[in-house]
Amino acid sequence: MFRKRDEPKTDLPAPSARVTSVLGTGIAWKGAIHGSGGVRIEGAFDGEIALKGLLVISETGRITCPHILANTVIVSGAVQGNITAEKVEIRSTGRVWGDVVTSAFSTEEGAFLRGQIQMEDKIDIQIPQDPTNEQEVENQTKPENNQPEEAQEH
Repeated sequence: MFRKRDEPKTDLPAPSARVTSVLGTGIAWKGAIHGSGGVRIEGAFDGEIALKGLLVISETGRITCPHILANTVIVSGAVQGNITAEKVEIRSTGRVWGDVVTSAFSTEEGAFLRGQIQMEDKIDIQIPQDPTNEQEVENQTKPENNQPEEAQEH
């Protein structure tokens, strides 16, 4: 009679769990995705992915990547490659050919995984530095004239 009502939980996604970029259906991209934020793949991607954030592979999404690194990976499409993430979800339409290293793993009935799962207590996501940023910093720290550093000492 005086039971506490069960209030619906409203788990708000963390800021890094929002999708900020989309590779749309019908688009094929080859290269690298590095950075922070959420990415949704609806087309085809071939390359490397290292994200401090959420990666969603939709039902139409196809990824070929030697190693995916992200905070959270949700697979509804197809992934060929290994996944390292704090949380990995393979939905009923999802297919993964590769090994998974994670601290939280879930699948829906009908999901497909051909590979091994390694459960860890904690996954530390280290995103590699963007080489273009390193080049910009290097250019900013060089002397203003175009002479080599050895010639400037005289």
